[in-house]
Amino acid sequence: MGRDFKHIEIIITRYLSQSASIKETETLTRWLKEKSVNSKIFQDFVKINYSINRLMLDFETEKEKDKLFHAIGQNTLKPAFNRKWKRALKYAAIFIGIISFGIYFNYDEFNSSSSSESKIIQTTPIQPGSDKAILTIESGEQIVLGKDDNDKLIGRVYQSKKLVYQKHFLLKNDPIKHNYLTIPKGGQFMVQLSDSTKVWLNSESQIKYPVQFIAGETRRVELNYGEAYFEVSESSKNNGDKFIVTTGIQEIEVLGTEFNIKAYNDDDEIRTTLVEGKINVSNGSIQKVLKPSEQSILNLKNNKIIITETPRLFDQIAWKQGYFSFRKMKMKEIMKTLSRWYDVEYTFHNSKDENKSFTGVLDRENSIEQLLINIQKTNEIFFEINGRTIIIK
Repeated sequence: MGRDFKHIEIIITRYLSQSASIKETETLTRWLKEKSVNSKIFQDFVKINYSINRLMLDFETEKEKDKLFHAIGQNTLKPAFNRKWKRALKYAAIFIGIISFGIYFNYDEFNSSSSSESKIIQTTPIQPGSDKAILTIESGEQIVLGKDDNDKLIGRVYQSKKLVYQKHFLLKNDPIKHNYLTIPKGGQFMVQLSDSTKVWLNSESQIKYPVQFIAGETRRVELNYGEAYFEVSESSKNNGDKFIVTTGIQEIEVLGTEFNIKAYNDDDEIRTTLVEGKINVSNGSIQKVLKPSEQSILNLKNNKIIITETPRLFDQIAWKQGYFSFRKMKMKEIMKTLSRWYDVEYTFHNSKDENKSFTGVLDRENSIEQLLINIQKTNEIFFEINGRTIIIK
C-alpha cells in the first residue's frame, strides 16, 4: 500500500492545487469509491489544507506558518489527525502556495476565532440533509422510507439506508409495474434496481423505474427531475439487454457504465457527465458519444447538445462522496445548491452579489452556518439567517 498511497497523496495535492490531469482525477475518483475510509482520508487532507489557509488569511504569512508548525509540534491538534498532519508536512509548501484558490473546509479548532463570524450562528443551527425518500408503489400508495420494520415492501428490502429490489426478470407479455422514488429537499437516497443497477439520488429528485425488467427487452428508467448518479449493471449480466435512461427530451443508452445526470426543473440545461464506460446521448434527432471525463450539455431552449472535457471530474460527482465542490461558481448557483440540501429559502438584497464567485471544497455534513462562514471569509459578502431563510447582503 505504501508506494500506491504515496501516489494518491501526490494526486490529492495536485487536485487541491488545481493542477491534476484528467487521468489523475479519474484515478482519485476511482480510489474514493474503493473503500469508505478513503473518503475520510481525503477529508483529512482537505482539513489540513483548510487549516493552513485559515491561518494564513488575516496575518503575516511567516508568522502564521510558524504558528501552524508550532501547533503541530506541540500536539495541540486532535490526536486522530496527528500522523496525517506530520505526513502532510512535506506537502506544506505546496498547500501554502495555493491559498489564493480559496479551498476551505470546516475545522472546529479554528471556527471560533472571529467574532464577526458568530453573527451567522443562530440558536438552532440548520442541519444538513439526511437519507430519506418517499416510495410510491404499484397501487399508488406512498411509503415514507426511514424505518427498518416496514412490512409493506414486498419484493424489496429497506436496509442500511438504501432500497434493494430482489433480482428477478419478467417474461415477455408480463405486465410491467412501476415504482417512483421521490427525494425531498434536504434528502438523498440510494436504490438498487432488480437488475443490480445502483442509483444515488440527490435532493429534490425523482426517478421512475420498473419493479422488474422483462428479459430480452431494453431496461428503461426515467429520471423525471433532479440529479442522479448511475452505476449500471452490465448487459452481459442481464441477458444482454441494453439500459436506457430518459430525462425529458434526452435519452441515454448504456451497456455498463457510471455517469451522473443533473436535470433540475429550474435549470435551462441537462448536464450528463461520464465517469466510466461509454454512453450515447440523444435529443431525439442528434446523437453524441461520450468518453470518460466528458460532459454533454443539452440546452433546453434550443435543443442543442455540446460536448466538453471535464478535467476536474470530482467536482461533478462530489455530492455523492459527501462534499460540495464549487469552482469559480457564482453565488446564485451556490445558494440554489445549498437550498436543496438544507431545505432553506434564500434571497439576495443586492443583485450584484449573485454573480460573485467562490471556489471551495465543503463538507455536506456540516451545518449551513459553518459553510456560510467559510464562504464569507473569501468574499465581500455577508449572510443573515432568519428562521429557514438565508439573506445575502
